[in-house]
Amino acid sequence: MCGTVFILGSWLRYDYGQYTWRAASSQMLDKRGMVLWSNLFHIGILGIFFGHLFGMLTPHWMYAWFLPVAVKQQMAMILGGICGVLTLIGGAGLLVRRLTNPRIRATSSGADILILAILLIQCILATVNHHSFFSTTSGRQ
Repeated sequence: MCGTVFILGSWLRYDYGQYTWRAASSQMLDKRGMVLWSNLFHIGILGIFFGHLFGMLTPHWMYAWFLPVAVKQQMAMILGGICGVLTLIGGAGLLVRRLTNPRIRATSSGADILILAILLIQCILATVNHHSFFSTTSGRQ
């Protein structure tokens, strides 16, 4: 369902509002902190994305011969936790940068700040959930 909304929404947006798309990158205004926070955020997000892709969409028979289920679960918890923390630190840095730098703040829309804040809140909730799940399980089946 999400994929359908993404593809259909992008297609409709392209057809009806093609010239309203813009890339208002704040990197042009001030590069301080951008490389560090952006890299942390994107490395974390990519790790989370591919971890979920492998963890949820890979049939058991494809990895059963070289990766026991308990090891796969422990890898998911440890690597997922690391990627979650990277995303959290990078996202927080990007949000603080957007709010505290006067030049970037002046060109930011409310939607820019809202999207970053929502992503950060989602990451906080996932990290807290990850921690509570990790503390109650030990990787056993």
